[in-house]
Amino acid sequence: MLNNKFNDALCLLSKIRLPRFWNAIKLTASFYLTRWLGKPVQWGLPVTISIEPTTACNLRCPECPSGLRAFTRPTGNLKADFFRQVIDELHRKLLFLIFYFQGEPYINPGFLEMVRYAHDKGLYTITSTNGHFLSRENARKTVESGLSRLIISVDGTTQDVYEQYRREGKLEVVLQGARNLVEAKRQLKSRTPHIIFQFLVVRPNEHQIPEIYRLAREIGVDEVKLKTAQVYDYQNGNPLIPLNETYARYQRQADGTYRVKNRLLNYCWKLWHSCVITWDGLVVPCCFDKDATHRLGDLKQQRFSELWFGAPYKTFRQQLLQGRSQIDICTNCTEGCRVWVRRYL
Repeated sequence: MLNNKFNDALCLLSKIRLPRFWNAIKLTASFYLTRWLGKPVQWGLPVTISIEPTTACNLRCPECPSGLRAFTRPTGNLKADFFRQVIDELHRKLLFLIFYFQGEPYINPGFLEMVRYAHDKGLYTITSTNGHFLSRENARKTVESGLSRLIISVDGTTQDVYEQYRREGKLEVVLQGARNLVEAKRQLKSRTPHIIFQFLVVRPNEHQIPEIYRLAREIGVDEVKLKTAQVYDYQNGNPLIPLNETYARYQRQADGTYRVKNRLLNYCWKLWHSCVITWDGLVVPCCFDKDATHRLGDLKQQRFSELWFGAPYKTFRQQLLQGRSQIDICTNCTEGCRVWVRRYL
């Protein structure tokens, strides 16, 4: 329903303050000046950060480092005192706070308290969950936390299809969790969180796209997003790549190999307006650096503003301008590619 979209937009607009608006203007101007000059110029702090509540996950999804238990970096839970320290420094310029990088956020026992802290600082808050922890109690606490948007991964409409990607997951648990959230919003007379069913389109589930819309309408969620899947071994094809190229990040070539659809441009908006903070305080360029190999700073040792304008960040931005094809995390990137297919219900 358009009303759902309107309510979500109003929620976001209500978070805009003059310092945040002016900060966004400065960093946007510096991004376009960078493209014109061909050398990095950075004004302003990020308007968006992703912060990692945990690296732990209850599922074993085949293209996810959390699911594969494949991290080489340390694993653990975000600590509340460290989180508050970061938010206290950034909240005056920050607009979006994404509680997600790797792992399942609800596994961190302090997760919803951190959401409440960010909400009280006037931030638009988002998280993504596999939906297995949305009991009636947690659903109510989620609504009470002030969370602005909640993305629930529902990658199949029948258990046999769903578990082909969400391995060890239970579809009915996820759907009941969504019902619990809708009911909690109704009982508390709350317009938030804006509830999204995210459907990661892969070959085993692409035939169920019409059904996910039916399920969403039946349960009463606000929106459905079809997301294209990132796969690591795509050059010679992969059984997860959809047959319908509308929903694929990769395009089949005449010789039978595959390439990333989008042209690899030598600039990236993400490096100017956002960043990712791991549970233990490492700052990395974006969500494609899942194992935190490109470490641009450590918030346990320095303030965010120091590292954001520091030498490692400047060097990385310069490398990016010289050629993204030379940076490993950029070669499978969707910057400029159609990743989302949205539909409001």
